[in-house]
Amino acid sequence: MFESDFNSEAYLNMQLLRFTTAGSVDDGKSTLIGRLLYDSKSIFEDQLEAVERDSIRRGNEQINLALLTDGLRAEREQGITIDVAYRYFATPLRKFIIADTPGHIQYTRNMVTGASTANLAIVLIDARNGVLEQTIRHSYIAHLLQIPHLVICVNKMDLVEYSEQRYNEIQEDYKKLSDKLLIHDIRFIPISALHGDNVVNPSVHMPWYQGPTLLHLLETIDITSDRNFDDPRFPVQYVIRPISDKYHDFRGYAGRIAGGTFSAGDEVTILPGYQKSKIQTIQLFEKEIPSAEVSESVTLCLTDDIDISRGDMIVASGNLPQVGQEIELMLCWFNEKPLNPVDKYIVRHTSREAKAIIREVVSKMDINTLEEHPADLNIGMNDIGKIRIKTSQPLFFDSYFRNRITGSLVLIDEGTNETVAAGMII
Repeated sequence: MFESDFNSEAYLNMQLLRFTTAGSVDDGKSTLIGRLLYDSKSIFEDQLEAVERDSIRRGNEQINLALLTDGLRAEREQGITIDVAYRYFATPLRKFIIADTPGHIQYTRNMVTGASTANLAIVLIDARNGVLEQTIRHSYIAHLLQIPHLVICVNKMDLVEYSEQRYNEIQEDYKKLSDKLLIHDIRFIPISALHGDNVVNPSVHMPWYQGPTLLHLLETIDITSDRNFDDPRFPVQYVIRPISDKYHDFRGYAGRIAGGTFSAGDEVTILPGYQKSKIQTIQLFEKEIPSAEVSESVTLCLTDDIDISRGDMIVASGNLPQVGQEIELMLCWFNEKPLNPVDKYIVRHTSREAKAIIREVVSKMDINTLEEHPADLNIGMNDIGKIRIKTSQPLFFDSYFRNRITGSLVLIDEGTNETVAAGMII
């Protein structure tokens, strides 16, 4: 992608895959990403030189590829990932954004943050240790966040002598767990991130594995059907009213399409007032386009003058979302201060904000058994639970299982303005 004949327009139009890595501590997440970048030749020379110097200084026998993603000083000193590290690279077939998330239990909230927009999750399992508590935790979070594709990389196969039997044992153990998860596309790959087996290049040590390498899978996996194309949703972010000679009567509503497709001439309903109108034009910068689909940022112009402001939602007239103030959701608690039902919160949902109170803490999830415990209602940092809230004004939402954008929200502490939880509407 850095050659002289690099086509910038083609690069911009390439499909983007967002993926996250997860797994227990020392399972090799950062090394795997470093190997992906290194073997796909996506590292600048000065970056590689800096990593080589750091590897020598630390006394490593060979280049430590994990240093490519472990950016914080504390991460490099401890040899662990603490924060979410984002990395970007591209191949001739696709662009990628990687979220390298921590393995420690106390950083579960970071994994939720990194995985919230992912199309695919890579869960690493140490071939020596097999399925652990953190494997279950991260798999459940992938299920909770409705990540469509899950790739189980059985890493460090070199330390079990590339044993096919050990790989099959781990695969069977994980399949027992996956029966409880609503993830329909789960793939398995035996790898050695340290030596590059089945990461970018096929392994000569595991001829018994005939499947794709990890990079080939990332380049070719179908993600076109992952987004919701059925329910047209357009949260209004900004009202464009230039009041200039050139655009004297222009009034447009800017935002990012959260679901479905909008076309000129479509009949739409504006929430919360339920006014009806039609789309006159769709603007992309200064160009008029006939239609736009989910994830595109555009400006809609309507045939009628209606009082619309930020936080309102434009939807297809024959396909309305749920509208309500009483909402049940699953949440992951981020804050060191536990959830307190008497505290007041602000809900941020798409482009809309409203005050909220906790109506009820319904249950807390036991990550080890994947069961809900209604008797334990203490929700602390990194805990996952089910609650009911009431908002000061109605929200326009779908269930998270149907639409990850209109089905998600965050809770903000009204007193400190800290984001305390991420919620998935049931």
